[in-house]
Amino acid sequence: MELSISSEPPSHNLAENLAVEHEELKQLHEWKDWKWQLKNRITTLEQLKKLISLTPSEEEGIKRSKGRLAMAITPYFFSLIDKTNPNCPIRKQAIPRIEEFSISTHDMVDPCGEDNHSPVPGLVHRYPDRVLLLVTDACAMYCRYCTRRRMVGEELPPMSTEQFEAAYKYIKSKRSIRDVLISGGDPLMLKTEHLEYYLKRLRSISHIDIIRLGTRVPATLPMRIDKELCEMLKKYHPIYLSIHFSHPREITEYVKDACSMLSDAGIPLGSQTVLLKGINDKPSVMKKLMHELLRIRVRPYYIYQCDPVTGTGHFRTPVAVGINIIEKLRGHTSGYAVPTFVIDAPGGGGKIPVGPTYLISQAKDKVVLRNYQGEIFEYFEDCGG
Repeated sequence: MELSISSEPPSHNLAENLAVEHEELKQLHEWKDWKWQLKNRITTLEQLKKLISLTPSEEEGIKRSKGRLAMAITPYFFSLIDKTNPNCPIRKQAIPRIEEFSISTHDMVDPCGEDNHSPVPGLVHRYPDRVLLLVTDACAMYCRYCTRRRMVGEELPPMSTEQFEAAYKYIKSKRSIRDVLISGGDPLMLKTEHLEYYLKRLRSISHIDIIRLGTRVPATLPMRIDKELCEMLKKYHPIYLSIHFSHPREITEYVKDACSMLSDAGIPLGSQTVLLKGINDKPSVMKKLMHELLRIRVRPYYIYQCDPVTGTGHFRTPVAVGINIIEKLRGHTSGYAVPTFVIDAPGGGGKIPVGPTYLISQAKDKVVLRNYQGEIFEYFEDCGG
Protein backbone atom coordinates (compact mmCIF):
# COMPACT_ATOMS: atom_id res chain seq x y z
CA MET A 1 0.00 0.00 0.00
CA GLU A 2 1.22 3.47 -0.85
CA LEU A 3 1.31 6.73 1.00
CA SER A 4 -1.48 9.13 0.12
CA ILE A 5 0.48 11.28 -2.30
CA SER A 6 -0.96 12.18 -5.67
CA SER A 7 0.52 10.20 -8.51
CA GLU A 8 -0.30 12.93 -11.04
CA PRO A 9 2.19 15.80 -11.43
CA PRO A 10 0.68 19.19 -10.61
CA SER A 11 0.20 21.72 -13.40
CA HIS A 12 2.31 24.19 -11.41
CA ASN A 13 5.46 22.79 -9.80
CA LEU A 14 6.94 24.57 -6.83
CA ALA A 15 10.40 24.34 -8.37
CA GLU A 16 9.14 26.49 -11.25
CA ASN A 17 7.70 29.06 -8.86
CA LEU A 18 10.50 29.53 -6.37
CA ALA A 19 10.87 33.17 -7.34
CA VAL A 20 7.16 33.79 -6.94
CA GLU A 21 6.07 35.33 -3.66
CA HIS A 22 4.00 32.93 -1.59
CA GLU A 23 1.07 35.33 -1.55
CA GLU A 24 0.89 34.88 -5.33
CA LEU A 25 1.53 31.15 -5.13
CA LYS A 26 -1.41 30.78 -2.75
CA GLN A 27 -3.69 32.05 -5.49
CA LEU A 28 -2.96 28.98 -7.58
CA HIS A 29 -5.80 26.51 -7.71
CA GLU A 30 -3.53 23.72 -6.47
CA TRP A 31 -2.69 25.52 -3.22
CA LYS A 32 -5.75 24.02 -1.51
CA ASP A 33 -5.00 20.54 -2.84
CA TRP A 34 -3.27 18.58 -0.08
CA LYS A 35 -1.73 16.18 -2.59
CA TRP A 36 -0.19 19.13 -4.43
CA GLN A 37 1.14 20.43 -1.12
CA LEU A 38 2.85 17.08 -0.47
CA LYS A 39 4.21 16.84 -3.99
CA ASN A 40 5.72 20.29 -3.67
CA ARG A 41 7.29 20.13 -0.25
CA ILE A 42 10.54 22.00 0.17
CA THR A 43 13.19 19.34 0.66
CA THR A 44 16.51 20.71 -0.60
CA LEU A 45 18.96 23.43 0.33
CA GLU A 46 18.82 24.79 -3.21
CA GLN A 47 15.03 25.27 -3.06
CA LEU A 48 15.11 26.94 0.31
CA LYS A 49 17.98 29.32 -0.52
CA LYS A 50 15.86 30.78 -3.32
CA LEU A 51 13.02 31.44 -0.89
CA ILE A 52 14.77 32.68 2.23
CA SER A 53 18.11 34.01 3.46
CA LEU A 54 19.52 31.18 5.57
CA THR A 55 21.85 31.40 8.54
CA PRO A 56 25.13 29.41 8.49
CA SER A 57 23.65 27.11 11.16
CA GLU A 58 20.62 26.41 8.97
CA GLU A 59 22.69 25.79 5.84
CA GLU A 60 24.91 23.30 7.61
CA GLY A 61 21.95 21.68 9.35
CA ILE A 62 20.16 21.10 6.05
CA LYS A 63 23.30 19.65 4.46
CA ARG A 64 23.66 17.14 7.28
CA SER A 65 19.97 16.18 7.54
CA LYS A 66 19.65 13.12 5.34
CA GLY A 67 17.55 9.96 5.54
CA ARG A 68 15.60 9.93 8.77
CA LEU A 69 14.12 13.30 9.67
CA ALA A 70 15.40 14.96 6.51
CA MET A 71 13.90 18.39 5.86
CA ALA A 72 10.41 18.46 4.35
CA ILE A 73 8.22 21.56 4.63
CA THR A 74 4.83 21.95 2.99
CA PRO A 75 4.41 25.20 1.02
CA TYR A 76 1.52 26.01 3.37
CA PHE A 77 3.60 25.69 6.54
CA PHE A 78 6.49 27.56 4.93
CA SER A 79 4.11 30.44 4.19
CA LEU A 80 3.77 30.97 7.97
CA ILE A 81 7.51 31.59 8.39
CA ASP A 82 8.87 35.08 8.99
CA LYS A 83 11.58 35.20 6.33
CA THR A 84 13.43 38.07 8.01
CA ASN A 85 13.64 36.55 11.49
CA PRO A 86 15.95 33.55 12.13
CA ASN A 87 14.23 33.15 15.51
CA CYS A 88 10.74 32.87 14.02
CA PRO A 89 8.95 30.15 16.05
CA ILE A 90 7.62 28.48 12.90
CA ARG A 91 11.00 28.58 11.19
CA LYS A 92 12.81 27.02 14.16
CA GLN A 93 10.45 24.04 14.10
CA ALA A 94 10.80 23.36 10.38
CA ILE A 95 14.35 24.18 9.24
CA PRO A 96 17.25 22.00 10.47
CA ARG A 97 20.11 23.65 12.36
CA ILE A 98 23.61 22.49 13.12
CA GLU A 99 22.66 22.33 16.82
CA GLU A 100 20.76 19.12 16.04
CA PHE A 101 24.09 17.38 15.69
CA SER A 102 25.35 18.32 19.17
CA ILE A 103 24.89 15.38 21.53
CA SER A 104 24.19 16.10 25.20
CA THR A 105 25.23 13.83 28.07
CA HIS A 106 21.77 12.51 28.81
CA ASP A 107 20.41 12.33 25.25
CA MET A 108 18.64 9.08 24.36
CA VAL A 109 17.76 7.45 21.05
CA ASP A 110 14.45 6.12 22.38
CA PRO A 111 13.63 8.31 25.39
CA CYS A 112 10.14 6.90 25.95
CA GLY A 113 11.36 3.29 25.93
CA GLU A 114 8.95 2.33 23.17
CA ASP A 115 11.18 -0.31 21.62
CA ASN A 116 11.44 -2.12 24.96
CA HIS A 117 7.64 -2.26 25.28
CA SER A 118 6.93 -3.60 21.80
CA PRO A 119 5.46 -7.13 21.88
CA VAL A 120 5.14 -7.20 18.07
CA PRO A 121 6.65 -4.83 15.46
CA GLY A 122 4.81 -1.51 15.21
CA LEU A 123 2.92 -1.94 18.50
CA VAL A 124 3.84 -0.42 21.88
CA HIS A 125 2.13 -1.74 25.03
CA ARG A 126 3.36 0.41 27.91
CA TYR A 127 0.17 1.14 29.86
CA PRO A 128 -2.19 -1.59 31.16
CA ASP A 129 -5.32 -0.74 29.15
CA ARG A 130 -4.02 0.96 26.00
CA VAL A 131 -1.60 0.48 23.16
CA LEU A 132 0.18 2.61 20.60
CA LEU A 133 0.05 1.51 16.96
CA LEU A 134 2.76 3.02 14.73
CA VAL A 135 1.42 2.72 11.19
CA THR A 136 3.78 4.97 9.20
CA ASP A 137 7.09 6.82 9.49
CA ALA A 138 5.93 9.68 7.23
CA CYS A 139 4.80 13.18 8.24
CA ALA A 140 3.75 16.18 6.18
CA MET A 141 6.47 18.27 7.85
CA TYR A 142 9.30 16.98 10.02
CA CYS A 143 9.47 18.79 13.35
CA ARG A 144 13.10 19.25 14.33
CA TYR A 145 12.45 18.13 17.94
CA CYS A 146 10.69 14.87 17.01
CA THR A 147 10.86 12.28 19.79
CA ARG A 148 10.74 9.44 17.21
CA ARG A 149 13.59 10.71 15.05
CA ARG A 150 15.10 7.22 15.31
CA MET A 151 12.37 5.93 12.99
CA VAL A 152 10.54 8.86 11.37
CA GLY A 153 11.20 10.44 8.01
CA GLU A 154 12.46 7.86 5.56
CA GLU A 155 8.94 7.68 4.09
CA LEU A 156 8.95 3.93 3.68
CA PRO A 157 5.69 2.17 2.81
CA PRO A 158 3.25 2.18 5.75
CA MET A 159 2.63 -0.80 8.00
CA SER A 160 1.90 -3.81 5.82
CA THR A 161 -1.27 -5.83 6.06
CA GLU A 162 0.73 -8.75 7.49
CA GLN A 163 2.36 -6.60 10.15
CA PHE A 164 -0.94 -4.99 11.08
CA GLU A 165 -2.63 -8.37 11.37
CA ALA A 166 0.06 -9.47 13.86
CA ALA A 167 -0.67 -6.34 15.93
CA TYR A 168 -4.41 -6.94 15.55
CA LYS A 169 -4.05 -10.50 16.81
CA TYR A 170 -2.13 -9.29 19.87
CA ILE A 171 -4.70 -6.60 20.69
CA LYS A 172 -7.58 -9.03 20.28
CA SER A 173 -5.89 -11.51 22.62
CA LYS A 174 -5.59 -8.95 25.45
CA ARG A 175 -9.04 -8.14 26.78
CA SER A 176 -7.56 -5.55 29.13
CA ILE A 177 -6.85 -3.29 26.13
CA ARG A 178 -9.70 -0.83 25.65
CA ASP A 179 -7.94 2.09 23.92
CA VAL A 180 -5.80 2.15 20.76
CA LEU A 181 -3.78 5.22 19.77
CA ILE A 182 -2.83 5.22 16.08
CA SER A 183 0.24 7.32 15.40
CA GLY A 184 3.57 7.17 13.58
CA GLY A 185 4.73 9.34 11.77
CA ASP A 186 1.30 10.70 11.04
CA PRO A 187 -1.65 8.40 10.27
CA LEU A 188 -3.41 11.15 8.30
CA MET A 189 -0.66 10.84 5.70
CA LEU A 190 -2.26 7.54 4.68
CA LYS A 191 -4.84 7.17 1.95
CA THR A 192 -8.30 7.42 3.42
CA GLU A 193 -9.14 3.85 2.43
CA HIS A 194 -5.92 2.57 3.94
CA LEU A 195 -6.62 4.28 7.27
CA GLU A 196 -10.16 2.96 7.15
CA TYR A 197 -8.84 -0.59 6.84
CA TYR A 198 -7.06 -0.19 10.18
CA LEU A 199 -10.10 1.45 11.84
CA LYS A 200 -12.56 -1.14 10.58
CA ARG A 201 -10.43 -4.02 11.80
CA LEU A 202 -9.91 -2.45 15.22
CA ARG A 203 -13.63 -1.69 15.58
CA SER A 204 -14.33 -5.38 15.08
CA ILE A 205 -12.65 -6.09 18.45
CA SER A 206 -15.40 -6.06 21.06
CA HIS A 207 -13.29 -4.82 23.97
CA ILE A 208 -11.93 -1.74 22.18
CA ASP A 209 -13.83 1.26 23.55
CA ILE A 210 -12.07 4.18 21.89
CA ILE A 211 -9.65 4.77 19.04
CA ARG A 212 -7.42 7.82 19.02
CA LEU A 213 -5.38 9.34 16.21
CA GLY A 214 -2.21 11.29 17.01
CA THR A 215 -1.57 13.86 14.28
CA ARG A 216 0.07 17.15 13.36
CA VAL A 217 -1.51 17.27 9.90
CA PRO A 218 -4.27 19.76 10.86
CA ALA A 219 -1.47 22.23 11.70
CA THR A 220 1.00 21.50 8.89
CA LEU A 221 -1.32 20.33 6.09
CA PRO A 222 -4.88 21.40 7.02
CA MET A 223 -6.06 20.82 3.43
CA ARG A 224 -5.87 17.08 4.17
CA ILE A 225 -8.98 17.37 6.34
CA ASP A 226 -11.70 16.98 3.73
CA LYS A 227 -15.26 15.72 3.52
CA GLU A 228 -14.22 12.23 2.43
CA LEU A 229 -11.94 11.79 5.43
CA CYS A 230 -14.47 13.15 7.93
CA GLU A 231 -17.29 10.99 6.56
CA MET A 232 -15.08 7.94 6.87
CA LEU A 233 -14.01 8.73 10.45
CA LYS A 234 -17.64 9.22 11.51
CA LYS A 235 -18.34 5.56 10.80
CA TYR A 236 -16.00 4.39 13.56
CA HIS A 237 -16.99 6.46 16.58
CA PRO A 238 -15.92 7.01 19.26
CA ILE A 239 -12.87 8.47 17.49
CA TYR A 240 -10.69 11.07 19.20
CA LEU A 241 -7.95 13.24 17.68
CA SER A 242 -4.89 14.44 19.57
CA ILE A 243 -3.43 17.28 17.51
CA HIS A 244 0.06 18.67 17.98
CA PHE A 245 0.18 22.48 18.09
CA SER A 246 3.25 24.48 19.13
CA HIS A 247 2.57 28.19 18.63
CA PRO A 248 -0.43 30.53 18.23
CA ARG A 249 0.76 31.54 14.72
CA GLU A 250 -0.20 28.04 13.62
CA ILE A 251 -3.88 28.81 14.19
CA THR A 252 -4.93 30.08 10.75
CA GLU A 253 -8.22 30.17 8.87
CA TYR A 254 -7.19 26.93 7.15
CA VAL A 255 -6.63 25.29 10.53
CA LYS A 256 -9.90 26.68 11.87
CA ASP A 257 -11.79 25.22 8.91
CA ALA A 258 -10.07 21.84 9.29
CA CYS A 259 -10.86 21.62 13.01
CA SER A 260 -14.44 22.74 12.40
CA MET A 261 -14.95 19.91 9.92
CA LEU A 262 -13.59 17.39 12.40
CA SER A 263 -15.66 18.75 15.28
CA ASP A 264 -18.79 18.85 13.16
CA ALA A 265 -18.16 15.18 12.39
CA GLY A 266 -18.49 14.51 16.12
CA ILE A 267 -14.79 13.99 16.79
CA PRO A 268 -13.50 15.42 20.09
CA LEU A 269 -10.24 17.29 19.55
CA GLY A 270 -7.44 17.67 22.08
CA SER A 271 -4.09 19.42 21.76
CA GLN A 272 -0.61 18.25 22.66
CA THR A 273 2.15 20.84 22.89
CA VAL A 274 5.86 20.27 23.44
CA LEU A 275 7.51 22.94 25.59
CA LEU A 276 10.25 24.42 23.39
CA LYS A 277 12.91 27.00 24.17
CA GLY A 278 12.48 30.20 22.19
CA ILE A 279 9.20 28.99 20.67
CA ASN A 280 6.55 28.70 23.37
CA ASP A 281 8.40 28.93 26.71
CA LYS A 282 6.81 32.23 27.77
CA PRO A 283 3.55 32.10 29.76
CA SER A 284 2.02 34.79 27.53
CA VAL A 285 2.70 32.77 24.38
CA MET A 286 1.37 29.55 25.87
CA LYS A 287 -1.74 31.27 27.20
CA LYS A 288 -2.46 32.78 23.80
CA LEU A 289 -2.05 29.35 22.17
CA MET A 290 -4.46 27.75 24.65
CA HIS A 291 -7.03 30.48 24.06
CA GLU A 292 -6.71 30.20 20.28
CA LEU A 293 -7.20 26.45 20.53
CA LEU A 294 -10.40 26.80 22.54
CA ARG A 295 -11.73 29.22 19.91
CA ILE A 296 -11.42 26.49 17.27
CA ARG A 297 -12.94 23.84 19.57
CA VAL A 298 -9.68 22.11 20.49
CA ARG A 299 -9.34 21.28 24.19
CA PRO A 300 -5.81 21.83 25.57
CA TYR A 301 -4.75 18.40 26.84
CA TYR A 302 -1.01 18.09 27.48
CA ILE A 303 2.09 20.24 27.62
CA TYR A 304 5.09 17.93 27.37
CA GLN A 305 8.52 18.60 28.76
CA CYS A 306 10.73 18.16 25.68
CA ASP A 307 12.00 14.57 25.67
CA PRO A 308 15.78 14.08 25.97
CA VAL A 309 15.93 12.66 22.46
CA THR A 310 19.29 12.86 20.71
CA GLY A 311 19.97 16.24 19.13
CA THR A 312 17.23 18.27 20.83
CA GLY A 313 19.19 19.86 23.68
CA HIS A 314 18.85 23.33 22.12
CA PHE A 315 15.05 23.02 22.35
CA ARG A 316 14.85 21.91 25.97
CA THR A 317 14.01 24.17 28.90
CA PRO A 318 14.35 23.63 32.67
CA VAL A 319 11.32 21.85 34.15
CA ALA A 320 10.73 24.97 36.25
CA VAL A 321 9.75 26.83 33.06
CA GLY A 322 6.80 24.49 32.50
CA ILE A 323 5.74 24.66 36.15
CA ASN A 324 5.78 28.46 35.96
CA ILE A 325 3.58 28.36 32.83
CA ILE A 326 0.97 26.26 34.66
CA GLU A 327 1.22 28.66 37.62
CA LYS A 328 0.40 31.54 35.28
CA LEU A 329 -2.53 29.65 33.75
CA ARG A 330 -4.23 28.01 36.74
CA GLY A 331 -6.72 30.46 38.22
CA HIS A 332 -5.79 33.15 35.71
CA THR A 333 -7.85 31.72 32.86
CA SER A 334 -10.58 29.17 32.17
CA GLY A 335 -9.99 25.68 33.53
CA TYR A 336 -10.54 24.34 30.02
CA ALA A 337 -7.48 26.37 28.95
CA VAL A 338 -5.18 24.69 31.48
CA PRO A 339 -3.56 21.51 30.14
CA THR A 340 -1.60 19.01 32.24
CA PHE A 341 2.16 19.52 32.23
CA VAL A 342 3.88 16.13 32.07
CA ILE A 343 7.31 14.59 31.84
CA ASP A 344 7.42 11.35 29.88
CA ALA A 345 9.73 9.48 32.24
CA PRO A 346 12.98 8.60 30.42
CA GLY A 347 13.27 4.90 29.68
CA GLY A 348 9.56 4.17 29.49
CA GLY A 349 8.09 5.14 32.86
CA GLY A 350 5.11 6.87 31.32
CA LYS A 351 3.70 10.37 31.69
CA ILE A 352 4.21 11.95 35.13
CA PRO A 353 2.18 15.10 35.92
CA VAL A 354 4.27 18.00 37.22
CA GLY A 355 2.91 21.29 38.45
CA PRO A 356 2.95 24.00 41.09
CA THR A 357 2.57 22.91 44.73
CA TYR A 358 -0.80 23.92 46.08
CA LEU A 359 -0.90 21.43 48.97
CA ILE A 360 1.20 23.05 51.72
CA SER A 361 0.78 20.45 54.45
CA GLN A 362 -1.38 17.52 55.45
CA ALA A 363 -2.29 16.46 58.98
CA LYS A 364 -4.67 13.86 60.40
CA ASP A 365 -7.76 16.04 60.19
CA LYS A 366 -6.90 18.92 57.88
CA VAL A 367 -4.93 20.04 54.86
CA VAL A 368 -3.38 23.45 54.30
CA LEU A 369 -3.67 24.80 50.77
CA ARG A 370 -2.68 27.86 48.81
CA ASN A 371 -4.65 29.29 45.91
CA TYR A 372 -3.45 30.85 42.68
CA GLN A 373 -3.06 34.23 44.43
CA GLY A 374 -0.81 32.80 47.15
CA GLU A 375 -3.49 32.97 49.84
CA ILE A 376 -3.50 30.20 52.46
CA PHE A 377 -6.60 28.15 53.35
CA GLU A 378 -7.37 25.28 55.68
CA TYR A 379 -9.68 22.44 54.74
CA PHE A 380 -10.90 20.30 57.65
CA GLU A 381 -11.52 16.65 56.87
CA ASP A 382 -14.62 16.17 59.01
CA CYS A 383 -15.97 13.07 57.36
CA GLY A 384 -18.51 12.20 60.02
CA GLY A 385 -18.66 9.19 62.31
